Amino acid sequence: MKAAVVWKHGDPITIEDVTVFKPKNREVLVNTAYAGICHSDLHIHDGTYPHPLPYIPGHEASGIVEAVGEDVTYVKPGDHVVGCLSVFCGTCSQCVTGHPNLCESTDIKLPWGAARRYSLNGEVLHQSSSLSAFAEQMLVHENAVVKIDPEIPLDRAALVGCGVLTGVGAVIHAAEVEPGATVVVIGCGGVGLSVISGARIAGAGRIIAVDMLDSKLELAKTLGATDVINAGKEDPVAKVIEMTDGGVQYSFEALGLKPTAEQAFAMLRMGGTATILGMFKPGEKLELEASFFIKDRKIQGSSMGSNRFRVDIPNLLNFYQQGRLDLDHLISSRIDLSEINEAFANLKSGAPVRQLIDFRL
Repeated sequence: MKAAVVWKHGDPITIEDVTVFKPKNREVLVNTAYAGICHSDLHIHDGTYPHPLPYIPGHEASGIVEAVGEDVTYVKPGDHVVGCLSVFCGTCSQCVTGHPNLCESTDIKLPWGAARRYSLNGEVLHQSSSLSAFAEQMLVHENAVVKIDPEIPLDRAALVGCGVLTGVGAVIHAAEVEPGATVVVIGCGGVGLSVISGARIAGAGRIIAVDMLDSKLELAKTLGATDVINAGKEDPVAKVIEMTDGGVQYSFEALGLKPTAEQAFAMLRMGGTATILGMFKPGEKLELEASFFIKDRKIQGSSMGSNRFRVDIPNLLNFYQQGRLDLDHLISSRIDLSEINEAFANLKSGAPVRQLIDFRL
């Protein structure tokens, strides 16, 4: 099969003829239909988050089950599925207390470099994020996929495997935004726009989008933002405080940058909560106004939207079918696997929302 391979952090990705192993116990082989290209892929490729080399990248995908190994009971060949990197065991303390996104198992949720599922000329190709979606086939544990309605377009379905799940989940599960609340979203990429969609579903009364690109702010309004701020033209903290007469109840940072994370906290009114979704460089520190904590202001993280993906992904796709969740506007382009390096270069510009690798081209 064809797969994208990273040989050295920062170097161009090559397309190789790769051997994928046969499914073993509780493993599933999936024919990949679509894979989204996420900023997280870029952070791993450039070495910000070190990864064993060589590896096959990609973690946001949809496909159709080709074959299953022994003891697989959840899916069968022909099932349509979405992959999710927050593979779970179902028995550790995190899973049984309702936090499967934080699964602590190292037997099912294998550490980076532990999986032996792909090879090239006898050399192991490491699996990324339990999926390695930039390949014509994915070999995964059955707890890394969720069955979906076959009537749902697989290109839209791919989007909910990471970006949409992270953004909507952060609103619903992590922040627990109440109806009528005021929300600000910093960064209107795939995750930030999904936060806006989640805030609309939650019934937020006012949704303020912050970005430096007018094109993304226009898209934010299409998806439900009631107000927009171009952070390249005015101070977003001062503007938010002025617009809201003192600050917002909920802020979300979706860029992974120190200044914007600090802005998310500075925008809060008393009792407000800032939720940080962006991926920061390891070792990065934030500087926060300590006196703000006296009045119940909070800052928190959220891993993959604090999801329970076997429940959340079907729910999100149900919202899409009902017209309550807009996925159509998130797709910037569809590309061939051979265009992967151009797609990664596009990511650095900040312009695309979601580029999809279309394995059906």
